[in-house]
Amino acid sequence: MKAIKIILILGVLIVLTYNTILAQSYAGSAAAVEPTMLVDKPTAGLLRRGTYSVSSNFFQRGGLVAGITVGIFEPFTFGISYGGTGIIGKDSINMNPLPGVNAKLRILSEGILMPALAIGFDSQGKEPYMSSDSLKRYTIKSPGVYVVASKNYSILGNLSIHGGLNRSLENGDGDEDLNMFVGVEKSLSNDISIMFEYDFGVNDNHGNAIGKGNGYLNFGFRWSWGKGLVVGFNLKNITKNQDNVNVGNRTLQIDYIGEF
Repeated sequence: MKAIKIILILGVLIVLTYNTILAQSYAGSAAAVEPTMLVDKPTAGLLRRGTYSVSSNFFQRGGLVAGITVGIFEPFTFGISYGGTGIIGKDSINMNPLPGVNAKLRILSEGILMPALAIGFDSQGKEPYMSSDSLKRYTIKSPGVYVVASKNYSILGNLSIHGGLNRSLENGDGDEDLNMFVGVEKSLSNDISIMFEYDFGVNDNHGNAIGKGNGYLNFGFRWSWGKGLVVGFNLKNITKNQDNVNVGNRTLQIDYIGEF
């Protein structure tokens, strides 16, 4: 597993420093919107000023988290989100303790050689919130404070490479380590793209944390159904980094991007 992590880091560094043609993608090579998220982790992509994104993420136990993010200024976006479990189905509704807040500022625009660089904060974790005495955190910790670099290329369509560091504020399990993540998005056609994301899970592997030290490997599929509407399917935790995972955790993502 350590060899795989080293190969992933080296691969991202090589691609980020390789000179190629600038491009942008989100759910297809014809899209004009930068990817602002991979599966669970952020990119350096931003919404344009005067645009907004409404997102809905459906997950296990009848869970739903919905949110809205707005492009306030050209290099800055801000958003809020809220949800819980039991919203869909017959179980009792259990809402998350607090809404999630996210903000992102791009501090370096992408160039021919240099990747785009952004800093941000995101308190919205993924999947059910666990509120036992030893665990007060989301199943997948929120990114918290992060810095992320993104580089776009034109290779048989569009290819975007992403990598970053994050420090989650969900440290009640005793694991406060700095974390790393990398990801790739590749367009397959004008309407379809796929993405892979690897969360090293360094902040979820000791103390009372529930991770086993394998990290989280996630796969995403995105399909544009028209102007602004994107439907996605995620297969998460393929590395089985937590208990009670057979093949992977399956979630549904629906996004709509519009203009004011």
